[in-house]
Amino acid sequence: MNRRQFLQTTIASCIGLAAYNSRVWAASPSNGNPRFLLIFLRGGYDSANLLVPYSSDLYYQGRPNIAVPKPSEPNGALELNSDWALHPSLKDTVLPLYQRQQAAFVPFAGTADLSRSHFETQDHIELGQGAHTRDFNSGFLNRLAAVLHDRARSIAFTNQLPLSMQGKVRIANQPVVGKIQSMNEAQRQLLEQMYQHSSLAPTVRTAFTTQQQVTEDMAQMASNGYVAEMIAASRGAINPSGFQAAAAKIGVLMRDHYNLGFMDLGGWDTHINQTGVTGAEGQLANKFAELGAGLAVLPDTMGKAWNETVVVVISEFGRTFRENGNRGTDHGHGSTYWVLGGGVHGGKIVGEQVALSEKTLNQNRDWPVLTDYRGLLGGLFKRLWGLTPAELQQVFPDAKPADLQLV
Repeated sequence: MNRRQFLQTTIASCIGLAAYNSRVWAASPSNGNPRFLLIFLRGGYDSANLLVPYSSDLYYQGRPNIAVPKPSEPNGALELNSDWALHPSLKDTVLPLYQRQQAAFVPFAGTADLSRSHFETQDHIELGQGAHTRDFNSGFLNRLAAVLHDRARSIAFTNQLPLSMQGKVRIANQPVVGKIQSMNEAQRQLLEQMYQHSSLAPTVRTAFTTQQQVTEDMAQMASNGYVAEMIAASRGAINPSGFQAAAAKIGVLMRDHYNLGFMDLGGWDTHINQTGVTGAEGQLANKFAELGAGLAVLPDTMGKAWNETVVVVISEFGRTFRENGNRGTDHGHGSTYWVLGGGVHGGKIVGEQVALSEKTLNQNRDWPVLTDYRGLLGGLFKRLWGLTPAELQQVFPDAKPADLQLV
């Protein structure tokens, strides 16, 4: 099985574990209890292949090998409006949420940081302190928890407490998924023999072919020095292949116990072999599929609490608008943020936008940032919890909240 199919077969046990925990712990009231979950894609994901500017000729000129085909073409992107389309790997997961107006996208979003360093930009975002302050003991989610006082029940679903949750308020962290061990050659042969006369035989063979391809890609990346960078940029975050199982647990825990959460996923630094024959296939497409599958689990596991939940998916930066010589992309600037939730006024592309041209690209190489992340998040926090201007300044000093009317 490929990773997504494998997780689908094990999801029931994960949900069962979470349900058991919810019976042991006393559930909190859901009425009038907003919930916020931040999902950080570490490594700088390629937002131009997620939210595809299919009306732009420049997009297809700059990505002759890795562009996602137009909606009218085979394996094409999923049309959202006359300018934008969604990656086809999200057809059965995120697209239905968008169609139910429970998902929106904010292109040209990000930070003013132009270092293109994973570490500097991740720190910049998680601290949320503006351009001239750098206090590593004060993350913006910790400051939000301080402003909310006893209204905040906070947790990081991570191995280590993220920078965004470090500060004066004591916040717990608890990983929600473990590592899955890979098979050796003898185990692979045994498994193939077990299923060789069954209907699952083609699926097993496909899985091993995929594993071999990934192994070869990683070897090529290692020869170019990219593996160490990808691992470092992920900062211990789990691979998206573990997200569906994690999301099942997170959904129940956010439903019953917490209203402020953080999760990160690594492996988005796609310098090489980002796609297959087109942008509709390959390693990035698989990551999108796995991320989408996890997000689609949340409405089911959270039940009615989903209607009071906002999930925001961000990354430290986008990628270069044009592909590089290795069928990949390099560190960029502007990105696309995802905003999801049962109470989200979605089904639209929001925020300031610009027609893509060499003049409107940042430094003629990547998306510009037109919506600042602090303004976007500050606007959401204001609507979710009714924060005053003074309270918002405590969370994001010197930032002006942007009301995109998403909640």
